[in-house]
Amino acid sequence: MHVVVVDDEPRMVELITGYLTENDVQVTGAHDGTSALFAARQADVDAVVLDLMLPGMSGTEVCQQLRREGNDVPILMLTARGTVAERVAGLEAGADDYLVKPFALEELHARLRAIGRRRDPEDTRLTVGDVVMDEGDRRVWVHEEEVNLSRREFDMLHSLMSARGRVVSRDRLYDDVWDFEVDISSNAMDVHMSRLRRALAASDQVTIRTLRGVGYRLEITTR
Repeated sequence: MHVVVVDDEPRMVELITGYLTENDVQVTGAHDGTSALFAARQADVDAVVLDLMLPGMSGTEVCQQLRREGNDVPILMLTARGTVAERVAGLEAGADDYLVKPFALEELHARLRAIGRRRDPEDTRLTVGDVVMDEGDRRVWVHEEEVNLSRREFDMLHSLMSARGRVVSRDRLYDDVWDFEVDISSNAMDVHMSRLRRALAASDQVTIRTLRGVGYRLEITTR
């Protein structure tokens, strides 16, 4: 399990990191909203512990931005402010759970495990906006209409949807789609990505964004 821990107090990040590391959890620490957003977008993150009060962007703003991008990584909102209104605001921003300081590290760990279990491992469908993929049957619907994708295009879309709104590097896509094949043309990915974009053109909510020099991200947009 890989968890991003975000708090403006370095000592708090150190305490949580130390405890989770002892329990075989990989941890990435951050201390401000911008760093939190960058860390949470990485493809291998399983959960985020997010403090409400952060410099730059607040925890609520970070959570809202991730959800706007289609990133559904589980988020545990962490704060010293425990009024009902603030807890509700955090949950409405897209947080999965809420823990008020001071707290027991054992409870934090238990809550992280709990929000990670809420996804049904037997559900073979992935949904991002109005794009639905059935992994088992290898079928895809865009805006309620089924679209035909080649094997490569399906695998590319699967990699992007599985990343839950986070960036997927070109190297990662090569590994996921071409399975370490070496005899492929240099522009193969660009050709298949262009075809995949055309297949998603009917979507009112989803687009593939290119981050030059980094990779691609599937985003929920408003048009």
